[in-house]
Amino acid sequence: MATLVGVLLAATTGAAIQYYRLIRKAQREYEKAKEVVEDVVLSFTRELERETGKIDTVAYRNESNTSKIGSGLKRIETVEKSIPLMTNQLDAIAENNQNATIMMTENKKRIENIEDTQTKMKGQLAMLEEQVQKFSAAPEIKSEPVILIKRDKAMAALTDTEIAVLEMLSTEGAKTAPGIKERVQLSREHTARLMKKLYEEGYLERETGKIPFRYSVKKEMERLLKKPESTQV
Repeated sequence: MATLVGVLLAATTGAAIQYYRLIRKAQREYEKAKEVVEDVVLSFTRELERETGKIDTVAYRNESNTSKIGSGLKRIETVEKSIPLMTNQLDAIAENNQNATIMMTENKKRIENIEDTQTKMKGQLAMLEEQVQKFSAAPEIKSEPVILIKRDKAMAALTDTEIAVLEMLSTEGAKTAPGIKERVQLSREHTARLMKKLYEEGYLERETGKIPFRYSVKKEMERLLKKPESTQV
């Protein structure tokens, strides 16, 4: 799963980088086109200024400079003929800029979609990590080694309270010492000592996965409780 996620992230990152490069390329082309337009406009403006100056000079010199005026008019006509060409160039540049803007908008949407996909994937990864952590943190139930019932012990060696505790555990299932304390009306210390004694003498088993320990009657002891005659020495 981690490998698949890594591959998806790598693919997504590569696509994002490619889209970013396209955007940068479009921006550079836009800047170049802008510079070309500025150069054309500036050149045209300068040319007009020069020709206007020449026309003014020719007019000032009056009719004696008619030939010069004619030359200036011819230059003006040349410039005027070049105006449609420059207009077409400006239109083409404007169209290219519009296409570049559309491309940039599309690339921006694609990048936003990629970012949304990455956000969703991060959320899914976070959920998976949380589930793994919960699973790892689950407490492990451990049971201490079973202590065999000593042969020299029998029901006759037990007090009425101890027998009552064994019968309660046999009937109701495993319990902790605090849970037993309320039932037998003993102090906490007395109940703890009683449960420890029954465990050490082999009547009980206990789970040590967490505190307080949970005590349960051994299967062998359950049979003794069900068949009192088998407990005689």
